[in-house]
Amino acid sequence: MKKIIIAGAGGMLGEAFYNEFKNDYNLTCTDIDVNESWLIYNDFRNFESYKELCYKVNPDILIHLGAHTDLEFCEVNREEAYNTNTISVENATLISNELDIPLVYVSTAGIFDGKKDSYDDWDKPNPLCVYARTKYLGEEYVVKNCRRYFVFRAGWMMGGHKKDKKFIYKIINQIKAGAKELHVVDDKNGTPTYTVDFARNVKHLINKDLFGVYNLVCGGLTSRFEVAAEILRILNLDSKIKLQKVNSEHFAKEYFVERPKSERLVNKKLDLRGLNIMRDWKEALVEYLSDVNLNE
Repeated sequence: MKKIIIAGAGGMLGEAFYNEFKNDYNLTCTDIDVNESWLIYNDFRNFESYKELCYKVNPDILIHLGAHTDLEFCEVNREEAYNTNTISVENATLISNELDIPLVYVSTAGIFDGKKDSYDDWDKPNPLCVYARTKYLGEEYVVKNCRRYFVFRAGWMMGGHKKDKKFIYKIINQIKAGAKELHVVDDKNGTPTYTVDFARNVKHLINKDLFGVYNLVCGGLTSRFEVAAEILRILNLDSKIKLQKVNSEHFAKEYFVERPKSERLVNKKLDLRGLNIMRDWKEALVEYLSDVNLNE
């Protein structure tokens, strides 16, 4: 079995990677929040500690997942954001080069400015906020300095119910709380990305030598409002809960960081290489919501 380190695996994406890879690889999964029995403590912001772990395990592949993804947190805590989202990626790049192994890094659709309706793998990023900038600087460092790498840009993440803090599960939590009306923005567009499909497609690629930068999202271009409407439809609540369209100003106090109007990605490079196995976002959403318990 090949050995893989998955660094920063304590979140929703790490859980999907663990489940997808555990039967075919010898895994070492780390995080600063040891919230699973299969995790061990390591802080990838500490270069010496990260390096010591990697030399001890001597993996065939290094997967670097962890990041601060809360935009408001990053804007207020800039130093921590840069340490976690940029410096740690430089650490991973240096270590992967020393060990002469491929690096897998997860970037984000948020690195684009949203002026276009959708973005392919070759469009030029233009980050608007601290979070986006820290992630793009990590991506840029990998591309310029890593010998062998995969950079995968994800969209609006969904997956891992207990660890999901993103838009879709915020809607679910409002439903669980008994909301009869949901206010949802109609001026933000994007592409959902199911963690299960994302991990599966990454696994599909890593044993190939087709290194580079890839958009990796579910099929179908959509909006926040359409996603919320689809959630209600799937849960048979569309006649019981009212959806109210609002613009982003409605949530300006809570979400004060500038966000792109469009974060829609197209998996153009994967399509051209015949390696795109991501499902349509609506199909993935049905699977994700299939085990939701609204009475929890």
